[in-house]
Amino acid sequence: MAFSPARLLLLLIAIVLTGPALASPQRVDIGVVYWSMAIPGQVAMRRGLEREAQRLGREDPHRAIHLHPAVGGSGPDAIQNQRQAMYRFVGKAMDAIILQPIDSAALSQPVQVANQAGIPVFAYDQYVLEGTLDCYISSNNHLAGYLDGEYLAHRFRDRKEPLRLVIVEFPFASSTVERVEGLRDALHDAKRSYTIVGRYQAVEPESGRQAGREILAKHPRGTIDAIFCVNDGGGHAVMEALKAAGRDDVVMATVDGDPRMVAEIRRGGIVGIDTAQFMGPLGAEAMRMAYQKLQGQKVPRQVLITVFPITRENLDAYPGWDGPIPSTIRKPWAPAETVPGNQLTW
Repeated sequence: MAFSPARLLLLLIAIVLTGPALASPQRVDIGVVYWSMAIPGQVAMRRGLEREAQRLGREDPHRAIHLHPAVGGSGPDAIQNQRQAMYRFVGKAMDAIILQPIDSAALSQPVQVANQAGIPVFAYDQYVLEGTLDCYISSNNHLAGYLDGEYLAHRFRDRKEPLRLVIVEFPFASSTVERVEGLRDALHDAKRSYTIVGRYQAVEPESGRQAGREILAKHPRGTIDAIFCVNDGGGHAVMEALKAAGRDDVVMATVDGDPRMVAEIRRGGIVGIDTAQFMGPLGAEAMRMAYQKLQGQKVPRQVLITVFPITRENLDAYPGWDGPIPSTIRKPWAPAETVPGNQLTW
């Protein structure tokens, strides 16, 4: 059957209109296992991750990103909730999994199962001890602790006796362990002698309240100089307990940049320094690394996001959790050296 030129033209137009231009976008399914929505900083990380997913979707309309969120939580079942979510995502053959592990050891086996299934895994905020991660994205946690330690060494530089230090820690996550290591390295490098007079565990409000009660009971006024908290999730509750008891004899050094702690710095309260993470950019980087990997691009093995040491001297230069990250960050104590920027390891 012969076609006239006019009918051939109409046929070609029909093929174009029903071809790739109108094809459904390629679906990308990514399982995301969050830690907790009770810790404001982790909520900010999630917000940054999901905003970046939306931005990438607008940038490339041929790919439809579908995030499948799961939350471990803060209770006794939190770790098991994360493990079950990982196994569920493997069973559903996700294109990739983004994980914020609560426990660096307990999430190793689910990661290994995902490895065996050929599913790329990206961990952010915390590391996983065993199994293969396509990329690990985190704040520079050793640096965060180190900056707090430098600040304490500078603030107590004229003190002759050892610094009496309380540490509020969480020895089950890589990030918080690295912060304690950074603190101790800085005090050692500054030749600032110190004695750890108490150690407590807290990373979220309830454990923070418990740590606050124990600190007040065991360390009366005049028996400690400083308290280092590995994060503001627990540190804020510790601060509130100390304030309620009128304990203005203590200096707190902490990590995260929670706006409530920043407000305490602004008013000249007991928080001397809060080394802030850039929560939004951290979450966004995790999403970006996963997306680039799924597009066939090479991604670094590790991305460390820089941190910002907040004191009363530099409050106005701090942009907040959502950034943007300043091109130059300086320490607000002599000799005002530059804080290292983001670090990539390939």
